[in-house]
Amino acid sequence: MSDRYDKLRDFVRNTFSETTRTLVDKALAFAAERLGDAVRYDGTPLLDHGAAVAMIVVSEIGLGRNSAIASIIHDVVRIADKEHREELVPLIEEIRALFGEEVVGITVGLANISAIKLKTSKEQASNFRDLIVSYSKDPRVILIKLADRLEVMRSLQMFPKEKWRKKSWESMNLYAQIAHKLGLYNIKSELEDIALSYLEPDDFNGIKTKLEQTESEQKTFIAEFIAPISKQLDAHGIKYHIKSRTKSIFSIWNKMRKQHVPFEGVYDIFAIRIIIDCEKEVEKQLCWTVYTIVSDIYTPNPERMRDWITIPKSNGYESLHTTVAAGGGRWVEIQIRTERMNDVAERGIAAHWRYKGVNQGAQTSEQWLTHLRELIEDTPHSLAQRFEAKPSSGEIFVFTPNGDIRKLPEGATLLDFAFDIHTSLGATCAGGKVNGRAVPIREILHNGDIAEIFTQKNQTPKADWLNFVVTTKARNRIKSFLREEQAKNAKIGREELERKLKNWKFTVSIDEAVAYLVKFYKIRTGTILYEMIATEKLDLGDVKDILTRWQTGIADEERRRAVAEAEAERNRKAADRKGPASGDALIIDDTINNIEYKLAKCCNPIKGDDIFGFVTVNSGITIHRTDCPNARRMRENYPYRIMEARWRSNADGSFRATVSIIAQDSTGLANRITEVISRDLKLNIRSISFISRGDGSVVGTVSVEVSGTGVVDMLIHALSRIKGVQRVYRVNN
Repeated sequence: MSDRYDKLRDFVRNTFSETTRTLVDKALAFAAERLGDAVRYDGTPLLDHGAAVAMIVVSEIGLGRNSAIASIIHDVVRIADKEHREELVPLIEEIRALFGEEVVGITVGLANISAIKLKTSKEQASNFRDLIVSYSKDPRVILIKLADRLEVMRSLQMFPKEKWRKKSWESMNLYAQIAHKLGLYNIKSELEDIALSYLEPDDFNGIKTKLEQTESEQKTFIAEFIAPISKQLDAHGIKYHIKSRTKSIFSIWNKMRKQHVPFEGVYDIFAIRIIIDCEKEVEKQLCWTVYTIVSDIYTPNPERMRDWITIPKSNGYESLHTTVAAGGGRWVEIQIRTERMNDVAERGIAAHWRYKGVNQGAQTSEQWLTHLRELIEDTPHSLAQRFEAKPSSGEIFVFTPNGDIRKLPEGATLLDFAFDIHTSLGATCAGGKVNGRAVPIREILHNGDIAEIFTQKNQTPKADWLNFVVTTKARNRIKSFLREEQAKNAKIGREELERKLKNWKFTVSIDEAVAYLVKFYKIRTGTILYEMIATEKLDLGDVKDILTRWQTGIADEERRRAVAEAEAERNRKAADRKGPASGDALIIDDTINNIEYKLAKCCNPIKGDDIFGFVTVNSGITIHRTDCPNARRMRENYPYRIMEARWRSNADGSFRATVSIIAQDSTGLANRITEVISRDLKLNIRSISFISRGDGSVVGTVSVEVSGTGVVDMLIHALSRIKGVQRVYRVNN
């Protein structure tokens, strides 16, 4: 080992303190002992990988002692985490004693990222990038992971061929994108170029060959191009040096593909970089001076001017970019920057960087990445002294059994996960498995969990579900279902009470009876009373006894108060609608004294619905349901055009009503539905249609002729009893 890793040891010896040199040697010895005879695919020691990653970390990224040590020993922790879990805790304690708490945190973060099972899907790439970042509470974890991936790609030839494509895809779509956001442009470009050489070898080699063939010609052109610029810079006494940079093979390939042009059609294959040596106080002034010199010699393209000195990029990049005409139809990009700016551009996050804690909150990993790097004055302190922030605070990432990933807020439960996948899955969720363990719907999920959902056909959302779900989607879907169930039960309960009042031969109106019963049972609204009747929480025999006692005068005083309250409630409703008094209400039946009116198509009212009239400019009066989607707007904007309306109790006629049906996709379903409607309920079907949803269920609509809302309620009730039908509800035509 003494000779094998001399390159790393020499660099550490020449760059760092005696303490760092001692600890790096100790880390090499520790890893060599722990890894033993473990080898890479080509038979070389596995420790070669850790040492090479450490070399990239200290020499190419610019991190320090703890990062180098963590890079050297990270495979020790990774293997223990994967294969020898019983040894992990004592191993962590030993590393903590030898190398400190920060090294432990970094190595555990790296092991977590290594355990992620990536799925090569562009749709999932963004979530996987977020998941990788979420494991990096210490930003050095991300930087070391990028170095790790770069070393793997440099050595990819030794890996089995079946791994080439997957690792190349990950490097191009995940790791290169993270490197770009951190300003690590050299690492980004190298990852993309190596990945392209494996994913599209013919294209890569074709571009590489053409670059080599034109290299001599480009050198001659560049020398002639920069000569007049150098002469003027020297005359102004500016200290500088000039570099030429050839565009990466991946960038050329990407431009050829996007612009549909051949290699010869890419005009900015190389760029000239003018790097100024000056004090920070005069940086902007000198950069603009150089820009003036260049634009006096060559004509710039104003559309290609980029000023990242006045407002730097979010990752800290500073430079002036301009593209100038060089004659013969050629354009040349010129980048103007100082030595400090160039250091930042090439070294990314490690250049002149001091990490500040980012406030926790609803920040995404995207925001965390853009705030990771902050440029400051030179400091003798090591990089990343303080690590107070948690990236992507408030987010977790959970896998489905087939490898798809879902982003959820911290504290999300199995039920939230089910609703996030699909509303019907959440509505019928009865439990599930998390990491192979059976759990209830209340189970709180954690980062990286693999969750599976179990459903039951007869399961429906419950009100208490709102006490533990945390996602807006789940809460809205549960509330929507509960509202629909409440409305359905309220109509069924009212219809049932009306029928019973007629059978009992009571002369009291339903409004008076409800007002008395609400007061008697001490409940808030008539809607709750109807729902209690529909769900059999109230015994109708008891209701009859209560009303009989009231009707026979035993509770005469209570009856008078109930009548007064019912009248007051009707008056309050009339006042709320800002319409005329109920005595002037519009009575709706087939003929209403030659007054022209129409039933509104937006809500399709039918007999039994609570309604109101709206006076239109050109179409007479339109009748709307009080729960019409447009009702609130009309009442607020045109209160003087609102008319109270109600159905004549003996009005005849037919109305078109439409119900939606969700059911299991089974043979004969449509026949069973039409039999119930036509044969059992004796209703005329106006239209019927069903569409498969692709998940074993169908959704459809049925339009029928009805005489009122009571018939619609019976229709919904009858259809709900058909085997395979999961849900039935009324919709607007």
